[in-house]
Amino acid sequence: MSFVGLHIHSDYSLLDGASQLPELIDRAVELGMPAIALTDHGVMYGAIELMKVCQNKNIKPIIGNEMYVVNGDIQVQGRYKKYHQVVLAKNTQGYKNLVKLTTVSHLQGFQGKGIFARPCINKEFLKQYREGLIVTSACLGGEIPQSILQGDFKRALEVAAWYQKTFGDDYYLEIQDHGFPEERIVNIYILKIARKLNIKIIATNDSHFISCYDVEAHD
Repeated sequence: MSFVGLHIHSDYSLLDGASQLPELIDRAVELGMPAIALTDHGVMYGAIELMKVCQNKNIKPIIGNEMYVVNGDIQVQGRYKKYHQVVLAKNTQGYKNLVKLTTVSHLQGFQGKGIFARPCINKEFLKQYREGLIVTSACLGGEIPQSILQGDFKRALEVAAWYQKTFGDDYYLEIQDHGFPEERIVNIYILKIARKLNIKIIATNDSHFISCYDVEAHD
């Protein structure tokens, strides 16, 4: 069974990712991956380099962005909870819409100050520019996992239902297992939501470095 990494951070995820794209793609080729996604935090800085490197390695690039989604007006500074949201370009129109959303988040949606500032988007913009996009529920920082961890299963179900209604078959629930006890809790409820709403599940790794030997460098 082939596996494609759909939740990957490079060193373009500033202060967070350690993977450099040429080495990352070489590793993907070694593992027999036919494609790979790049989902840096809030940015698309690595998109062009990804396409160039993948072209030379005969591997399909999937351009994405792990965006920060808030429930509120992104142009008004507020103490919003910033939820992680993986957004992938499915086709050319999806790429254009992903570029648009990323641009809006940077020009209109910066929330917070200093190193804690993040380019944010909201559900209204996601709905407006949804064509050609694939969306997944993201890591423990996503709105659904956060709702589950707060014991609000009803809220988690409502959020999943909204994304399913908005993106249809292009919405997926993510499960991850990095050995965190919180993930064991979240995954159980993710499965329940998937069965209740008939949403497909994908298994991902929240990749921030290439090899286990890179742990200290990443830290």
